[in-house]
Amino acid sequence: MSTQAAAKTERLLNLVICLLHTRRPLLKGQVRRAVPQYDQVSDEAFDRMFERDKDELRALGIPLISAVADPFFGDDVAYHIDRREYALPQISFTPAESAALSLAARTWTHATLAGAGAEALRKLAAVGVEPDAGPSGATLSLEPRVPAVEPAFEAVRAAVVQTYPITFGYQRSGGASTCRHVQPWGIASWHGRWYLTGFDTDRAGSRVFRLGRITSPVKADGHPGSYVVPADHDPRRAIRFAADSSGPERERIARVTVRAGRAHALRRRALDAESNHPGLWDEIRISFTDGGRLIDELCWYGPDVCVLEPEDVRAGVVARLRSAARQDS
Repeated sequence: MSTQAAAKTERLLNLVICLLHTRRPLLKGQVRRAVPQYDQVSDEAFDRMFERDKDELRALGIPLISAVADPFFGDDVAYHIDRREYALPQISFTPAESAALSLAARTWTHATLAGAGAEALRKLAAVGVEPDAGPSGATLSLEPRVPAVEPAFEAVRAAVVQTYPITFGYQRSGGASTCRHVQPWGIASWHGRWYLTGFDTDRAGSRVFRLGRITSPVKADGHPGSYVVPADHDPRRAIRFAADSSGPERERIARVTVRAGRAHALRRRALDAESNHPGLWDEIRISFTDGGRLIDELCWYGPDVCVLEPEDVRAGVVARLRSAARQDS
């Protein structure tokens, strides 16, 4: 945290403490004398700072109350925080709810989101929730995983959270990569794949994009908060609708070279095989309909396979492996 941000946080915390623990509402001048950071600046700077701080506390959901101090004498405004509205009631969970919360927190495996999951588990433990308690108190032996290995995941997630437009290269199944300009609305996992929903400004309509088909770095194309996400937007519903509308993908053939004695599961799926370099590499052909799933499978074999065609699958494997190499370095 920067020095400036730390100073602001300390000032807001002092303001909350001041207004929360006072016996009666405080006038503006009394607040200034009680909060050290206010008493160190000019009158004009204090007025601006105090107005900003009030707005920020209210935006955070803190019930800051302002009212005329004495309706019969003058119009001075006094301030306080309503303790009844500020304090949260005791939160409790059923065993089934505790297990679901624990399981959800353990689901994320992406490094950026792992911290949030760990923090959630610590908070559950603080209120007496056993992290792995199931409905009957048994330890959960299965943990789901929501992988977020697509190179574009973090950039897209940040754009969704901060609501700023983005641009990126995108390749539809079997087609050429094109530049897209999108106002991100949501991001969701469906059938093991991550998808972005949003408004395609070039096509003037809502669209769904599979993150695994993004072929270039995702770049900001506007300012945060420059558009409004529809209030009734449901990312998963939009993804399901897009999948139903597009129908099944056409069958395609991939040519892959496989190191001798390796990738036996892949070999069993092969339509045919040819040994161009006996004892070293074999060339096989594989039928597939979902390019993203094939890319995942081929990446799992690492250096034991090499994609020859189609080009979009080859590019996807190369991009995925390069991203993994950058994370390990």
